[in-house]
Amino acid sequence: MEEIVLFWFRRDIRLQDNVGLYHAIQSGKKVLPVFIFDINILLQFSNKTDRRISYFYRALQQLNQELARLNSQVIGIHDTVLNAFKQLTKNYRIQAVYTNADYEPATRKRDQEVEAFLASQSIAFYSYKDQVVFDANEVLKSDDTPYKVYTPYAKLWRSKLTKEQLLPWTIELKPTHFVAKKEEQSWPSLAELGYEVVGENKIEQPVFDATIIQNYTNHRDYPALDATTRLGIALRFGTVSIRACVQQALQYNETWLSQLIWREFFMAILYHYPHSARSCFKPEYETIQWRNNEEEFEAWCKGKTGYPLVDAGMRELNQTGYMHNRVRMVVASFLVKHLLIDWRWGEAYFAQQLNDYDLALNVGNWQWAAGCGCDAAPYFRVFNPTEQQKKFDRDFNYIKKWIPAYEASSYFPPMVDHKMARERALLAFKQALK
Repeated sequence: MEEIVLFWFRRDIRLQDNVGLYHAIQSGKKVLPVFIFDINILLQFSNKTDRRISYFYRALQQLNQELARLNSQVIGIHDTVLNAFKQLTKNYRIQAVYTNADYEPATRKRDQEVEAFLASQSIAFYSYKDQVVFDANEVLKSDDTPYKVYTPYAKLWRSKLTKEQLLPWTIELKPTHFVAKKEEQSWPSLAELGYEVVGENKIEQPVFDATIIQNYTNHRDYPALDATTRLGIALRFGTVSIRACVQQALQYNETWLSQLIWREFFMAILYHYPHSARSCFKPEYETIQWRNNEEEFEAWCKGKTGYPLVDAGMRELNQTGYMHNRVRMVVASFLVKHLLIDWRWGEAYFAQQLNDYDLALNVGNWQWAAGCGCDAAPYFRVFNPTEQQKKFDRDFNYIKKWIPAYEASSYFPPMVDHKMARERALLAFKQALK
């Protein structure tokens, strides 16, 4: 049996500018591409029509079409990760496993278990930096401790950036690079995985729209405009590389670059402070007396708060899996401050609904809105949804898109008075932070 190496696809569903795959090919051995439909992860996707499952499944199908032209394919295994590797080590003579690093607490633990199992089989495990420009230990303070504030982190991040770090890891792919396809190797269908197809059969390849990026600074806060890159899901599943995004940002727009740096900052925070995935970064905020009214939470989820900008945002999210970033801030602030509902409730709802859901970014942004995270907005900042609408959707174009029957005069009244809710929130936070 020929000795091969294995490349394990995860958050990097592309053949080019893929660091781990590049190194696997450079090993000189034939590469077996593998994707594991991890039972433990799929259990978290309770909605059988979850758009994200369809997205990455279609991305994998397109990856297979590219590999078919090279007489190869991705081996898809529906099992736990350890069981998958036990099966693979029985079926193939594997010299090494290559992959790209993941930084979330659960995936780091999983990778340690995989590495230990492979070591017991005398198989090397190589993990590479791919989904970030700088990993969590590359942008540190002078005393080698992590930053907790974005601005100095971003300043150092920018100063460390070189052109060489953004060069794509590209190689001319040939059939001789991969293990040849065998007819008996089947691919699990979505139905076999327990899901239904949602949307088109193809995914659009990520496209950089230079006009959108150039105008990002001036247009990004207006939800009625189609003026954001919509690359969140592509970055989440790795159908586009972060290096390509940063190159575009450097060429066209510093504000978009700042957003990409925020992404890496929140990833670094979660890496260094894994407790923040489920707990307030600032522990004193755990004493806040949340109201956690379930009926009010349900009204927020359904977009029936009586504040049209909040309602439009939630309806956009529920119908499409997407919400404009400015509106995300408004609806998050409303849940936490106006309704005094624990930020974790909102974070969990977004985790179910957002196409571009990323644990580090979602937790980081929710804690920012609640004031309990690192570098958070001060707790006394309470967005006024009415004033936000006047600033960013003055003509009600966004609101009318998601609430077609909207009329200001006949819209149902707000579920809570802004002035009262703001004062109630300030009191609750002050009492907790004595």
